[in-house]
Amino acid sequence: MSGSPKYSSVRVGALYAQREAAERRRRAEERRARERRRATRRAQLAQEAARRRAEVALKDAELANRRAAERDARLVRARAEQSRADERGLGEVHELLAEAQRSGARADVGFLERELAELRARVARGEQVGDAVERLRGRVVSLRPAAAGSRGEDRAAVLAELERGFTATGPDGGTLDADGHKRCADLLDELRAAAGPDRQVRFDALLGTVEHALARHAATVTQARESAARQDQEETERQARAERERATAEAAERQRAEAAAAALELALAEATERLDAVRPAAQGVRDTAVELGDPGLADEFGDALRTADEALGARSAAEALQAVADLEGRLPDAEGRLDELELAYQRSRDLVAALRDAMTGEGFAFEGGEDEGGSFRLHFTRPTGATYETTVGIGDDGAPVLVYHVEGEPDVTLHAPRDEAVCDTTEALLERVHEALGGDDGFVPGELTWDGKPPGRRAKPLPRDTAWRWTTP
Repeated sequence: MSGSPKYSSVRVGALYAQREAAERRRRAEERRARERRRATRRAQLAQEAARRRAEVALKDAELANRRAAERDARLVRARAEQSRADERGLGEVHELLAEAQRSGARADVGFLERELAELRARVARGEQVGDAVERLRGRVVSLRPAAAGSRGEDRAAVLAELERGFTATGPDGGTLDADGHKRCADLLDELRAAAGPDRQVRFDALLGTVEHALARHAATVTQARESAARQDQEETERQARAERERATAEAAERQRAEAAAAALELALAEATERLDAVRPAAQGVRDTAVELGDPGLADEFGDALRTADEALGARSAAEALQAVADLEGRLPDAEGRLDELELAYQRSRDLVAALRDAMTGEGFAFEGGEDEGGSFRLHFTRPTGATYETTVGIGDDGAPVLVYHVEGEPDVTLHAPRDEAVCDTTEALLERVHEALGGDDGFVPGELTWDGKPPGRRAKPLPRDTAWRWTTP
């Protein structure tokens, strides 16, 4: 038998296999029930997350609608203010036109009245007609009639009135209408020269020209001022619009940022809740894998939990949700794998118990053992002092394996002679121990073998009534 380890593979008996199959089915149903509960919980969390997202979306929509309503209201107010300004301007033009008619305007004002009516109709439709109103105002102002003559009048008084009218255009008249200002100044100089004695005809001839030039100059200056005021108003409005647009853009950006922050918080909350729901099961897989001697599975789930926690710590919602989903997806297969490991572990424990009973029944003394994370090491002694160290492990195919290390037996030699059968008594003893391992209701070991065992030779178990007398060599 030499001093090398002795091996024997072990298969389970038929009845034991039936019990194990029933236990496997029970565990599978428990796994399916757990997964159904987890799926239900995931669905509940998903519904809750969807509800919260819908609430946030509704609030965002309400806020957007409120802001749009405020913007539309501001626009309506601005248009209403402009319409009122246009109406006031048209009213002033109407008064000017009526005054021109009363003062005997020398032109037909019918076409101007029609244009005034058309502008009023456009204002009534909500159109903005500010520029058209100012153009019409200038045309009405130019209708001022010339003086009715000066023969019976004081030419000095007429001249003074014209000069006051020229001065009334203001100090900026020369800037706003340089050509008209110069022409009026020149014509007034000529009219002033013609105001002397014996120049009545020249004065009367120039008077209409001067009045027309002054009216034209006054209308031009008025239009220029109003245009400048309008430009100032437009610039003010443009700046106000720009400010409103900037404020609107900033508000929209704040809204987008707030929506993104809210979405992030919702996603992080969903990932946290899902992780909390699956964490106990994942930690159970990790810890059980350590106990059952599967460090790879333990590391896999330890890393998966750490990845999810780190993603949450970094506030990376997408990565956290992906890590949690990955963890959820791994659980069913991992639990099935652990169930098989637990069945194999229980099988090994049952084999350990059966082997201990069988060996003590053959006179061995049990000296204790160790659980080495999936395998068991047992120590036995014979009255002669011989020691049997027996390891119950798992083979590559998942079946149990018995490994014996024997020291101190008389028929165990370190080197067996060529083709000489040795170790017959020890082999026969272990074969009888194997027969006592339960058979169909327990375990059925295969042939005991070792390095150097002659091929085809197998010792027969000793009869049960064999007397053992062990002597020290």
